[in-house]
Amino acid sequence: MENTKANPLGTLDINVLIRKFALPSIMAMMVGAIYNIVDQFFIGRSVGELGNAATNVAFPLSICCIAIALLLGIGGAAAFNISLGEGDREKAVYYLGNASVLLFTFGLILCITVLVFLTPLMFFFGAPDNVLGYAKTYTSITAIGFPFLIFSTGSGHLIRADGSPRYTLLFNLTGAIINTILDPVFIFGFGMGMAGAALATVIGQICAALLAFRYLRHCKTVRIQKKNLIPKWQYTKRIMALGTASCFNQIAMMIVQIVLNKSLTFYGALSPYGEAIPLAAVGIITKVNQLFFAIVIGISQGMQPIASFNYGARNFDRVKKVYYTSLCYGLAVSAFAFMLFQIFPRQIISVFGSGSEEYYSFAILYFRIYLFFTFINCIQPMSATFFTAIGKPRKGIFLSLTRQILFLLPLIIILPLFLGINGIMFAGPVADFVAALVSVIMICIEMRNLI
Repeated sequence: MENTKANPLGTLDINVLIRKFALPSIMAMMVGAIYNIVDQFFIGRSVGELGNAATNVAFPLSICCIAIALLLGIGGAAAFNISLGEGDREKAVYYLGNASVLLFTFGLILCITVLVFLTPLMFFFGAPDNVLGYAKTYTSITAIGFPFLIFSTGSGHLIRADGSPRYTLLFNLTGAIINTILDPVFIFGFGMGMAGAALATVIGQICAALLAFRYLRHCKTVRIQKKNLIPKWQYTKRIMALGTASCFNQIAMMIVQIVLNKSLTFYGALSPYGEAIPLAAVGIITKVNQLFFAIVIGISQGMQPIASFNYGARNFDRVKKVYYTSLCYGLAVSAFAFMLFQIFPRQIISVFGSGSEEYYSFAILYFRIYLFFTFINCIQPMSATFFTAIGKPRKGIFLSLTRQILFLLPLIIILPLFLGINGIMFAGPVADFVAALVSVIMICIEMRNLI
C-alpha cells in the first residue's frame, strides 16, 4: 500500500491521469494518420479517382512497414526497459543498439524487395490495369522511404523507453508538417502528380529519421557504442519475441487489406461501379476511419499504465474504474464519429476531390453500411489493451485478432459470393458487432473475478 500511496498512478483522479497519459498518445497516433490523409487529400485534388485507388493499392506496404517497426521497436523498448529494471545496463544498451540497426536494415530489405518485384506486387495487391501505372509511380518512390519510415517509427518506441516521449512526438510531427508543406508544392507547383506526393512523403520521413538518429546518439540513460550496433542473435531473438504480438496484429490488418482490395477489384468489375471506383472510395474511407481509431488507440494507451500499476497493487476497484472511464471517453468519440459518417458522408468524401455520381453513390453507401457500428467500435481495441495491461496478453491477442482475422476476413470472402460487392459492405458491421459482443462477454467475466 505504501507503493500505491507514493505513486500518483495509485492516488490521482482517474480522469486527470487518463488525460495526462492519453493526450500525447493521441497526438502521436494522429500524426501517423495525417501522413496518409494528406497524400490522399492532394492526390484526390490533382489526379482524381485513379490516384486515390493507387494509394489504396499501395496501402498494405505502409501497414507492413508499421508491422516491422512494432516488431523491432516495441520489442527493443520492452527488452531495454526490462534489462534496466534488472540493473543490467550493459545488456540494455545492446538491445537499444541492435534494435536501431535492425530497424533500418529490415527497411532496406523491404525497399529492395518491393523495387525488384514492383509490378507483380501491385497486381497481387489488387491493382486493375487503369490504376497500375499510378500505383507503380507512387510505390516506386515511397519504397525509397521505407528504411527511414521504419527506423523513425520504431525508434519512437525506443526513445519513449529512454524517457523522452515528447521528443518522439516532435520528430514525428516535424516529418508530417514537412510532408504537408511539400505536397502542394510538388503536386501543383511543379506539376509532379503522384510522383510529387510520394517524394514529399519520403522527404518528411527522412527528416523524421534524422531527428530520431540524432537523439539515439545521445540517449538519456545509456550511451550506445559501435560494439552495441553489431546484431547478435541472443539480443535479436529476445527483441523479436517481445514484439511479435504487436507485429502480428498489423500483419493481420495487411492480410485483410490485400484481400479487401482484390475483392473490391473483382466484384467491382461485376458491378455498375467498375474496378477503380470501389478501390478509390474505400481507400479514402479507410484513412478517414484511421483518424477516429487514432483517438481510440490513444485513449487505450493512456489507460494501460494506470490499469497495470493498480492491478499490480491489487487495487481492483481502481482498475475497474480506469477501464470504465476510458470506455466512456471511447464511446463518446465513437458516437461522434458515427454521426459524422452517417450524416455527412458525401461532404467528407468531397474533401478528397471530385468524382462521378457512381463514385459518390458507392462511397456514401459504403460509409453508411460498412461503418454502421462505429459507435461501438472502441470496445474491442480498448478491451484487448486492457487485458494486456493486467498481464493477460493471450486474451489481449485473441481479442485483437477477433475482428480482423476471425470475423472480417472470412466474411469478406463469403458474403460477396451471395451479395456481390454489397457483401463486402455488410462484412464490416457484422464483424464489428460480433467482435464487440465477444469483448463485452470477456470483460464482464474478468470484472466479476476482480475482487
